[in-house]
Amino acid sequence: MTELGLRNDVYRRPLATALDRLGLAPGWRCADVGAGGGDVTVALAELVGRDGRVYAVDSDPAARDEVAKAAAAAGQAQVLAVTQAGEDLRLPEPLDLAFCRFLLLHVHDPAVVLRRMAAVVKEPGGWVVAQEPITSAGRIAGQPMSMPSARHPDIGALLPALVRATGLEVVDAWAEAPAGVGPGPVADYLTALTEVDPGDDPVVLPPLVTVIARR
Repeated sequence: MTELGLRNDVYRRPLATALDRLGLAPGWRCADVGAGGGDVTVALAELVGRDGRVYAVDSDPAARDEVAKAAAAAGQAQVLAVTQAGEDLRLPEPLDLAFCRFLLLHVHDPAVVLRRMAAVVKEPGGWVVAQEPITSAGRIAGQPMSMPSARHPDIGALLPALVRATGLEVVDAWAEAPAGVGPGPVADYLTALTEVDPGDDPVVLPPLVTVIARR
């Protein structure tokens, strides 16, 4: 399986599985839409190499600066940081891959973002990969989780249908949910996310639904 240098990322495995499924290779042109701090951007850049290119797209100028710092620290000059909303996604060249993770639950209209992602990949053969949670399926001590700040906290449950509605071919789709009890990566992740330490309560993090689609 592809090794990814993602910091403290308990959802590393579904991303690595998706990239292995695509056969991501040196020279690919990619976009990380909703790039945030840039961990995934830098991981993609390592895989596509100096002959490839990764556009780190985020609507927040501060995120653009964070990505630029992360890429510079990793020596990844093939990363280009772009300040742009997913609904307005436009890039200067056709891509091999448009990727997003934990983005669609926050945007106003997930379907619009997915259509823009589909439009920027090569036809035929370009890939779109989206990874989104089903927040309420997560559990802390058996109780459902919630995310009041998200516009679409359970968007993962609709993700395969939304991707298919863009006209893309859904090649694969699945859900994974990291789980744990007591101190460890799952508790650390939940504490960072919610600022509440679950202590020794059993935790099942929200399932992350991955959809791999092709144009």
